[in-house]
Amino acid sequence: MAVFGLLAAALGVVGLVAPDALLTVMGFEPVPDGGRAEGDHTLVFLTASSMAALNMGVYYVLAALADWRAFFRWTVPFRLLTFVVFTLAVLTGRAPSGFLGVGLWEGLGALVTGTALWYERKRSAAHA
Repeated sequence: MAVFGLLAAALGVVGLVAPDALLTVMGFEPVPDGGRAEGDHTLVFLTASSMAALNMGVYYVLAALADWRAFFRWTVPFRLLTFVVFTLAVLTGRAPSGFLGVGLWEGLGALVTGTALWYERKRSAAHA
């Protein structure tokens, strides 16, 4: 949880400070300064998404520090949903193939978290 939180927060900061770098990492081609069409709100959306990622990252780190298991459980189905939505975005052509990595990261994170929670619950039941 803490690792995911730190990465989410770091990518949020990157998006706020260097949006073109974040676009490149996600497989999007940045538009040069002055090249955006009137009404193109890509940077506004990227700013909002980056701020959300920063906040979410901090929430994950704080939950990890507090060992808040309920929060960990809540993240599993929503990260799986994020995996599905992001993967479908690539498969339907709404996002470039590089964006698939974001979906895979979410899906893998959900599976690792769910497996760790299951293992810990099973282990504690065996010791009870």
